[in-house]
Amino acid sequence: MTQAAASAEKPQRLKLTSTERRASIMLALLFASRMLGLFLLTPVFAVAAQAIPGGNDATRVGLALGAYGLTQAIMQIPLGMASDRFGRRAVIVFGMVLFVVGGVICAVATNVDWITVGRTIQGLGAVSAAITAWVADATRPEVRTRAMAMVGASIGLSFAVSLVLSPVIVGSFGLSGLFWVISLLGFVCLLIAAFAVPVVPRQEEDIIQARVRDVLSHVDLLRLNFGVFVLHFVLMAMFIVMPGWLARLGGYDSGSLWKVYLPVIVLSFVAMVPAVFYTETRRLHKRSLEVAVLGMAVVLALMPVFSTSFGGIFVLLVLFFVAFNVLEALQPSLVSRVAPPSFKGLALGFYNTLQSLGIFLGGVAGGLLTARGDGSHVFWLAAGLAVLWLLAARGMRQPG
Repeated sequence: MTQAAASAEKPQRLKLTSTERRASIMLALLFASRMLGLFLLTPVFAVAAQAIPGGNDATRVGLALGAYGLTQAIMQIPLGMASDRFGRRAVIVFGMVLFVVGGVICAVATNVDWITVGRTIQGLGAVSAAITAWVADATRPEVRTRAMAMVGASIGLSFAVSLVLSPVIVGSFGLSGLFWVISLLGFVCLLIAAFAVPVVPRQEEDIIQARVRDVLSHVDLLRLNFGVFVLHFVLMAMFIVMPGWLARLGGYDSGSLWKVYLPVIVLSFVAMVPAVFYTETRRLHKRSLEVAVLGMAVVLALMPVFSTSFGGIFVLLVLFFVAFNVLEALQPSLVSRVAPPSFKGLALGFYNTLQSLGIFLGGVAGGLLTARGDGSHVFWLAAGLAVLWLLAARGMRQPG
């Protein structure tokens, strides 16, 4: 009788309520749409920028690509704390207004430097921490990991969509048209934040207790913060080099790169989904994280070895995105499990700050290294950082 009652209670306890489900879906959609707007530039900019003044300078291209990451890094924690005080919805709407304004500046830009200005303004609307904190507000602890995983997976999905969609848009409407689409996505996010996400209670008591030193002294959170820094550093640095390599090896221009990216993403998602499902059902988060980081380090180290082989680069890209998508789903889930409720919002602010710093420094470092060579050094650096991440991750405790 007790066993039957327990089995009957388990599904009910783990099931999202209608409000939780709607909030999680809307917030994941909001996050995905915003990240799609940010990511759309990444797969094609290194090639498409060559058509505008300054686009042949890899250093300036890298700065333009990563510029929004710097201002996001600066503003993540202030806007995260502002969302604690003034409400998630108001801060996110404000951030998306800045995102749209920056996108319009990029759309009418006449050179790479004005694109850098627009991307910098876009980054001022740093609302990632506010969105993830809103997910935490809207869900019970028993189902919060699932909701956070939805948001984390949406990042990988948005980048996957951007890989296929951005070459098509640039091929049809040019680089300016791509920025108008990005601005439109920002406006859609604004509408979702203002009208679609249900009202959820704010956790005033937890906010008052939050202290910066609590986050900075939490070793496992520091490991996860370093991990997300490396993950996005590697991503941005790699795509300073990769579009040019694909153009050289396969004869693709910026409008036809989708022919490479589409099969890469489909194959990587087919492999990623069962891996994430197995991790969640068996509670093997730490082990899966270590395996994915190790796989990424190996793939990055092999990239220069196969830099003259289109087939080799294609296979390595598939393997890279298997690891990338698994890590994008795992990391936010782990942060939500590791961070105590009393400073979860602030912890997510630091997490997203390090993500943004990775984006900025990855773009800048990728541009600087590419300007001084063929890009192979970008992958050696990325592989070295992945090894350091693996060493850091091995010391983390298995979350409960």
